Amino acid sequence: MADEPLDERALSKLKWRCRRGLLENDLFIERFFNRYETTLTTRQAQALSALMELGDNDLLDLHLARKTLPEVSPELDRADVREVLSQLRDNR
Repeated sequence: MADEPLDERALSKLKWRCRRGLLENDLFIERFFNRYETTLTTRQAQALSALMELGDNDLLDLHLARKTLPEVSPELDRADVREVLSQLRDNR
């Protein structure tokens, strides 16, 4: 995965992809974009997209650290996903 900056079109698509059914998740994600959108890389965008494959309740449990990545989705327990999850949590 590349650490190239995310272009404007890809950022727009990613934001659309990150829309969630739970307001709490949307708030975490909105804060994430407010803080990191200008510095997001393609690698981070792919990791965030992978997190968006999770159900709303699992994603919220990860945001709130009620569960860990291995508990929710062992295949997502990767350095890139952990990095993005940490960034999401930093914005609580």
